[in-house]
Amino acid sequence: MAVYKHVLVGLDLSPESAQVMRRVRELLGESDARLSLVHVQEPLSFAYGGDIPMDLGELQVRLEEQARERLQILARENGFEAAQCHILIGQPAQEMHRFARENAVDLAVVGSYGRHGLTLIFGSTANGVLHGATCDVLAVRINPEQKS
Repeated sequence: MAVYKHVLVGLDLSPESAQVMRRVRELLGESDARLSLVHVQEPLSFAYGGDIPMDLGELQVRLEEQARERLQILARENGFEAAQCHILIGQPAQEMHRFARENAVDLAVVGSYGRHGLTLIFGSTANGVLHGATCDVLAVRINPEQKS
């Protein structure tokens, strides 16, 4: 794994994120690769557009703060520092591509649920990261039956 210098770990902050973190720790071992833990939060305006005639700014800020706290807890539980945590706002695959380009990332690690049917048709975040990535991508298969 020493071939990689900067590893982006995309996390959705679900309980299964622990499986991705465990795999990253196993792969990195004693490597001196730089690690960036990234969570991309979609703006509420993406979900609700102009359907709700209210200011969602305060709610968006609170959601971002909660995500930052959860990401930092996950980092701490896995022996990583808060400085390695990044909360981005936007569409997950696009923001991870941008972060990777701007920060010389040479490996992106994401969790993959291995879904079928509509998820395959419409795509998933892991699939979105894979297509359009300028670096290697490792998809960690999530086992929903495994305790996180």
